[in-house]
Amino acid sequence: MTPGRGGAEDGRTDGTAKRRAAVLGSPIAHSLSPVLHRAAYTALGLAEWTYDRFEIDETALPGFVRGLDADWAGLSLTMPLKRAIIPLLDGISPTAASVEAVNTVVRDGEGRLTGDNTDIPGMVAALRERGVTAVPSAAVLGAGATAASALAALARICEGPVTAYVRGPARAAEMRGWGERLGLDVRTEDWERAAAALDAPLVIATTPAGAADALADRVPERPGTLFDVLYDPWPTPLAAGWAERGGAVVGGLDLLVHQAVLQVEQMTGRSPAPLAAMREAGERALRAR
Repeated sequence: MTPGRGGAEDGRTDGTAKRRAAVLGSPIAHSLSPVLHRAAYTALGLAEWTYDRFEIDETALPGFVRGLDADWAGLSLTMPLKRAIIPLLDGISPTAASVEAVNTVVRDGEGRLTGDNTDIPGMVAALRERGVTAVPSAAVLGAGATAASALAALARICEGPVTAYVRGPARAAEMRGWGERLGLDVRTEDWERAAAALDAPLVIATTPAGAADALADRVPERPGTLFDVLYDPWPTPLAAGWAERGGAVVGGLDLLVHQAVLQVEQMTGRSPAPLAAMREAGERALRAR
């Protein structure tokens, strides 16, 4: 193991030092982040590190952040806090700035809070693990913060246009705006034509549970790769239909684990984080639900 950002000099890599981390959001009871991070701490020998979850909304967030003391190494943020956290930080990474969303906060030895977005490189890493490193074009199902992260990930691997299938002109304009900001050729189509998305070599589904279920019967004979960001319940009808046709499927747990690996590395200063142990813990937790 090698010290990373904020390594041994501030005590984060000392397994005998008490350090804290947590995931914040609302609702938060379903989060697998504690399972993944605790598995990492065990594998890394960080016996005094703890990772909890807190039900926090935008109103409660400033007070919680003000209360962070020297025991805190970092935070994970989920909805609805990924943008609300930004004004409370001392700085954010270019990756987080590109989509105006932070899912990771690291507290350094001087108490500075820096935000990052590990969803974007986490998506890229999850696809790379399945052999997808470049695609000629892609489609995105849905809009919102996760879709914006998907566009940022596609900006790194997609050589041609990306078509986003959304509901309403406002969301369409927002997705095109993200494309301009990211230097990505983003085109939009109405959700009613979403079945056409399934012909793309890479489809990233960012919709809430149930929203894309009706597309399961429209999977083409020779599908490409589907990245469905949902993980519970799994598989989704779309993912199951895709796999039945022989298409490659990347799931939400893949994303969750890869982005958590990057969080662990940033918060603890240890690299590489134990990907296999974290994935196994996540799979075990899902089977128990």
